[in-house]
Amino acid sequence: MRIIGLLFLFILLYACKSVKPIKDDYKNKPTFELIEEEKYTKLVLSAENTPEYLPKLEGKKVGILTNQTSVIHLNDSLTHLVDFLMDQCVNLTTIFAPEHGFRGTADAGELIKDGKDTKTGLPIVSLYGSNRKPTAEQLNNLDVVIFDLQDVGARFYTYISSLHYLMEACAEQCIQVIVLDRPNPNIHVIDGPVLDMKNKSFVGMHPIPILHGMTIGEYAQMINGEKWLKDGLHADLKVIPLANYHRNTSYSLPVRPSPNLPNDQAINLYASLCLFEGTNVSVGRGTEKQFQIYGSPFIKDKAFSFIPQPNFGAKDPLHKGVPCYGENLENTEKLKQLEIKWLIDAFNSTENKTDFFNNFFIKLSGTSELKTQIELGLSEADIRASWQDGLEAFKAMRKKYLIYE
Repeated sequence: MRIIGLLFLFILLYACKSVKPIKDDYKNKPTFELIEEEKYTKLVLSAENTPEYLPKLEGKKVGILTNQTSVIHLNDSLTHLVDFLMDQCVNLTTIFAPEHGFRGTADAGELIKDGKDTKTGLPIVSLYGSNRKPTAEQLNNLDVVIFDLQDVGARFYTYISSLHYLMEACAEQCIQVIVLDRPNPNIHVIDGPVLDMKNKSFVGMHPIPILHGMTIGEYAQMINGEKWLKDGLHADLKVIPLANYHRNTSYSLPVRPSPNLPNDQAINLYASLCLFEGTNVSVGRGTEKQFQIYGSPFIKDKAFSFIPQPNFGAKDPLHKGVPCYGENLENTEKLKQLEIKWLIDAFNSTENKTDFFNNFFIKLSGTSELKTQIELGLSEADIRASWQDGLEAFKAMRKKYLIYE
């Protein structure tokens, strides 16, 4: 028995032989070395700032809600955080996956099944299938759950809804949540109608505008502080801040955050064009210019056209195989507001206006007013004026939760 015990110990040491204990290696230095002049200027992702969170994982059973965007810069290349944590002998036992799945390849709205990560062998629990809130059984035996997803700053981008449900479920089970913060590429914009809570859904769970101008860490603090969790629950929340990040910091995402946001332009246009998902107008799904173009077969006075076909992220795109007429926005200057002029113009240019909007539009906009305002022919200026009281109240409320200047 003694020989068997020694053999087991040897195997365990061999598995981690290239990794020193967390407390020795990472308590006083980041994952990668910065040259002296960069230490106080170079943006450091929270997942890279290992001294701030690895010690909190020692001796813990750890779960993680993550996807393909959870990468760190290690040895001049991108490494997935799950792989890094496994290399550090963190006791990672469960991967939770949001909309689009762990690898980020599923279509928008496509249900995701539970599975197993082929690289690490870890079980993958889908939070976009039979349940969107982790169950007590799925959280069983976990001491802490890490949240590391790249958000884009829009209310209907469902990662913040997954954050809400994770915090709520963990609060019910007395499990800590550690949020590894990431930049918001649209942090410079706070705009749009504030959600009317009677229109609450998975694409809009909180009374916020369409563009909220917060990082995911700041947003987590707001969920807790405003008591938005069920029954006023308060999550045991720890946000690991970004280092050297400011609200005017420009950030280009190294990995597309979802299948139909392929580049910076699409990410900037996303919130404005996503409103078309509640209409009969295509936003370029089924092309290589997703969320950079829009059009429909029912708009006839536009020179630009495209034909959607099945492709990555769009197995059955709207208006598949049918010419769509609209606009190409690839070269549009970076937006500094929620742009609704294209939505208004498309409605006015559509042949049959009674079929323009569908039932999803009110969920996306968060209010029934915007649809009515467009149908009545209100000007863009008048529509924007109707948002202002809600926006000012939101800005005053969010100040309590901001981390970055």
